Amino acid sequence: MKLTSVLAAGTAAVLAVGLAACGSGGDGGDGGDGGASGDVTMTMLPKNLGNPYFEASTAGAQEAADELGATVEEVGPDTASPDSQVPFINTAAQQGVSALIVSANDPTAIGDALDEAKSAGTKVVTFDSDTEPQFRDLFVNQASAEGIADKQLELISDQIGGEGEIAILSASANATNQNAWIKLMEEKLASDYPDITLVETAYGDDDDQTSFDKTAALLQSHPDLKGIVSPTTVGIAAAARYVSTSEYKGKVAVTGLGTPNQMREYVEDGTVEAFALWNPNDLGYLATEAAAALVAGDITGAEGDTFDAGRLGEYTVGADGVVVLGEPFVFDKSNIDDFDF
Repeated sequence: MKLTSVLAAGTAAVLAVGLAACGSGGDGGDGGDGGASGDVTMTMLPKNLGNPYFEASTAGAQEAADELGATVEEVGPDTASPDSQVPFINTAAQQGVSALIVSANDPTAIGDALDEAKSAGTKVVTFDSDTEPQFRDLFVNQASAEGIADKQLELISDQIGGEGEIAILSASANATNQNAWIKLMEEKLASDYPDITLVETAYGDDDDQTSFDKTAALLQSHPDLKGIVSPTTVGIAAAARYVSTSEYKGKVAVTGLGTPNQMREYVEDGTVEAFALWNPNDLGYLATEAAAALVAGDITGAEGDTFDAGRLGEYTVGADGVVVLGEPFVFDKSNIDDFDF
C-alpha cells in the first residue's frame, strides 16, 4: 500500500472528522438507523483507562449514542492485564446492558465472561483488539492487519534508508491486534525488506513509564539500532519522549501508531518524521452504531449484513463478523496541525 493511495482514499474523510474527538455531536440529527431508543444502554470497555487513544474512541461512542438516543458509559481497569476486564463485563451483564463494546486485552481470557453476558441477552461488539470470534457478535476493526503492517514497515524503511537494525516496542504480550501486526511485519520483513533486521520485540504493557524504560533498554542493548516501530499509542509517545532528549535524537527513527495530539511536539522538534493511525473517534463511533444495529435487530453479524453508520455512511459485515473502518492515515509535519485528537 503506497502513501499516495492512502492519502487519496483517506484524506477527505479524515479531515472532515479530525476535530470530532473534542466533543460529541449530540444534536439527535441524522445519525444511525433510528433503531435505538432511550432505553438502549451500552458499556464501553477499553483496554485501560487514562489512555488518550481510548479517550478519543469513547468520545466517538458518546457522539453516536447521542445521535441514536442511547446511553453509553465508559468503565475499565487501570492496567491492561489479560483478565482485568472480567469484573467489568460481569457487572455490565448483571446490570442488563443492551450492548458491550470491548477492546480485548486477551483473545481468550475474557471469553467465559463474554459468553455469560451474551447468554443474558447482551450484544457484544469488540473494537480495536478482538477476542476469538465465538465470544462476540461483531468485531469493528480499525483497518486490515495487512494494511497496518505494510504502512509501518513502509514508514520505517523510508526513515532509515531501507537498511539496518530495528526493534518493535509493543503493548502487552497478549494483545491480539499487536501480535497479529507483529507477525505480519516479521513475515514481510523476511520477504520484502532483506536489508532490515528485527533485533528485538519488547513489551511496554501500554504503560507510559514501562514503555519509556523499555525504550532505554532497547537503545542500550542494541548500539547499532536505527529505528523503533511502536504499534501502540502509549509506546510511540514514550519512545519519542525518551529519544527527544537523548543522544539518539536524529540518529534513531521512531514511528508506529500514535495520535496527533500526543505526537505533535515530537514531529515539530524533529524527533519523529512521520507516523500513522486511523481516527479513533471514528472507530468508537462505528462500534457504537454497529452495536445499536445489533440491538435493534437490523443485523445479526452475519457476512453480508449492511447497516447505516450515521455520518460514516453504510458498512457491510465481512467474513467472521468483521467490519473494517478503513485504511491507515499518515501524519507528518505537513498535515499534523490539521487534526485535534
